[in-house]
Amino acid sequence: MSGALLIAQRELRAYLRSPFGYIVGAAMLLIDGLLFQGYALGAGARLSADVLHDFFYFASGTTMVAALLLSMRLLAEERQTGTLVLLNTAPLHEWAIIAGKFLSAFAFVVLLTAITIYMPLLILVNGKVSPGHIAVGYFGLVLLGAASVAIGLFGSTLARSQVLAAIIGAGILVTMLLLWLVGKVTDPPLNAFLAALALHNQHQDAFMSGLLRLDNVVYYVGVTYFFLLASTKTLEARRWR
Repeated sequence: MSGALLIAQRELRAYLRSPFGYIVGAAMLLIDGLLFQGYALGAGARLSADVLHDFFYFASGTTMVAALLLSMRLLAEERQTGTLVLLNTAPLHEWAIIAGKFLSAFAFVVLLTAITIYMPLLILVNGKVSPGHIAVGYFGLVLLGAASVAIGLFGSTLARSQVLAAIIGAGILVTMLLLWLVGKVTDPPLNAFLAALALHNQHQDAFMSGLLRLDNVVYYVGVTYFFLLASTKTLEARRWR
């Protein structure tokens, strides 16, 4: 576990030292702020709970994009610069490398998500929202961010360049987002199965409404674990080629 933490610290420092991390963070906060002002606060007289729901809806989109952009470089960049050989020859298990890479991007996503807390707090100026609703909504964003980072990391293990990693990760992410639409045009019981696999639709909606449900938590943890396991197995296969 110490090896994974060392990798996580190195990668997190790389985000904080390079302009890329700040650019992604600034873009995420700017878009969140504009959407919150334009479509949540600026949409006329509405219930505070509805405004908060819309905030989490827009924030979930920027969280997924930010997670994908931050994770695309994790292993693809190592392969581009030739430093992946050093990682492969180091006395580290593949799971430690993947865990360290994941933790760094996930921690940065959590940091960016936490900075947006002032936005839902602005609702309290003229309205009233439950602290539990805010906490559950942010918990949903964190889980969604974890799943998106794991998907992006898997794309990074497959690609030889960051651009290709972003394309692969985006392809998987968009496919999982649109599964609920595919489910709408299929027959039972396949439609319910596809809808349950969709990354955002029914699973994230409960969090946005302030409802904490165990099945949704298990779903996001399962997606994260699946893609981290797939990344580990892919790295193992590439090491022994």
